[in-house]
Amino acid sequence: MARLEKVDRVLVSLRQIIRALDSHSRQLSQDHGLTVPQLVLLKEIGRCGSVSVGDLAREVSLSQATVTSILDRLEQRQLMTRKRGESDKRLVYVQLTMQGKTVLAGAPPLLQEQFVESFENLKDWEQSLILSSLERVADMMGIMDEGAAPMLTIGSISPSDSPSPPRS
Repeated sequence: MARLEKVDRVLVSLRQIIRALDSHSRQLSQDHGLTVPQLVLLKEIGRCGSVSVGDLAREVSLSQATVTSILDRLEQRQLMTRKRGESDKRLVYVQLTMQGKTVLAGAPPLLQEQFVESFENLKDWEQSLILSSLERVADMMGIMDEGAAPMLTIGSISPSDSPSPPRS
């Protein structure tokens, strides 16, 4: 196989990944009025029941400031509520509202959930090969970011990019 063919195949594969992420994000926005980071937070809050903002940020590998901004949008849509801690008023806890539980129940699985399931079914050497290859690609593109959250999404994760509510 010629060198150019290999490069083209790599670029096509990268483009397919980007297209899948874009399509998933667009569909989530159109059907549910949510961004991927918003759905990630809803799922984590739903899993925990009630969780402090700091613990939530750690669980989803995002900064507390970013999580707080996303929570502002979710709270505006009445999908979750905040409550100050009783023993320590500095702590803020979040939990889903009934509307949030309904939205979460109807939300599709995240693209990364399908990936994780498939990835975990691979042999250890295959997982290591994929990991080292992707780290190398990121390094070659100059985009190694140790602070990146383990979620598959495109664009900004700022809630100011939040989609409009779904159309009826």
